[in-house]
Amino acid sequence: MTPTPYHLLGRTGLRVSRLALGTMTFGTENGWGCDRATARSMFDAYLASGGNVIDTADIYTQGTAETWLGGFIAETGTRDRVVLATKYSFNHQYPQGNPNAAGNGRKNLMRSIEASLTRLKTDHVDLYYLHAWDGITPAEEVLRSMDDLVRAGKMRHWALSDVPAWYAARITTLAQGHGLEGPCAVQLEYSLVQRGIEYEFPAMCQELGLGLVAWSPLGGGLLSGKYLPNVEAQAQQTGRIKTTAAVATPALNKLTPRNWEIVAALESVAKALGQPMARVAINWLSGRPALSSVILGATRLEQLEDGLRALDFELPPELRDRLDQVGALPALFPYNFLGAVQPRLHGGASVSVRPPHFDQHPAARSGGWR
Repeated sequence: MTPTPYHLLGRTGLRVSRLALGTMTFGTENGWGCDRATARSMFDAYLASGGNVIDTADIYTQGTAETWLGGFIAETGTRDRVVLATKYSFNHQYPQGNPNAAGNGRKNLMRSIEASLTRLKTDHVDLYYLHAWDGITPAEEVLRSMDDLVRAGKMRHWALSDVPAWYAARITTLAQGHGLEGPCAVQLEYSLVQRGIEYEFPAMCQELGLGLVAWSPLGGGLLSGKYLPNVEAQAQQTGRIKTTAAVATPALNKLTPRNWEIVAALESVAKALGQPMARVAINWLSGRPALSSVILGATRLEQLEDGLRALDFELPPELRDRLDQVGALPALFPYNFLGAVQPRLHGGASVSVRPPHFDQHPAARSGGWR
């Protein structure tokens, strides 16, 4: 296995591994997780591989994930080595009808961090995420509350998950302008079949110094090799992906004609490399602009061990380009417009000085930024 590379998370001194361990499967309350013995074996294998980032949340398996993880860390005496990350925002324990038992506000934040610290058996976390934007809590309230908790020693750093790009940019700029502890990273769904964040987030992260952390790198399992476009439809619609697709939110449906084209291309590239599809999908993602860490989730030890070998090989440029193109986003307005008018904005001259992320932006395909 290739030695684990470490790098800084955003503009911090926090050294993190490229591959992180996700714990949403620690417990069986969600119907597709694993038992405690399996979770412990994955925890041990991950640390043995050299990884140091373990990602959890208070809502995962109704608190079981945090409880087990806290126990594993205490039993192994690895608290100082581990970069421990958890999240808050959702309501999973309180009776319906209490609007302050969830959301991004200070009241829920203070309650949530204390409850997580208790379950995790520690007096601080290394990284604390706002789990999802609630659409109403002022950015100033979140920023000041997080800054207060950093100063109080409850967390070392904090970050954002599942928020709009404008909100992340606003809260980061407020922090920089007022000398407060701002977010150091943004965690979002990102994979070959979920690339919508490419319109705004990689460029924003590079411009503002935020790390980009990817969850669901295998598209809910669609890119794992289990679901292939050349097998019977009934076999394609089994397991977790069928459950996810049945959720009312259309954005969660991965069983689309476009995605089957991506799966077919991934299968072809994987065969050319002699590598499993899951490894190739993770390898591709780890090389995307601004990417800091890829969160690996598994229900079996073999799945995790396979994912941990995803960086053991190089993805040749021609095969990387093939995967880039099969799921490429269309250059929508204003990006297609801005790409087309760039020559006019520079007096018709060829201007080579531009942010490096321009070449990775969907607008670059219009030809205006090249």
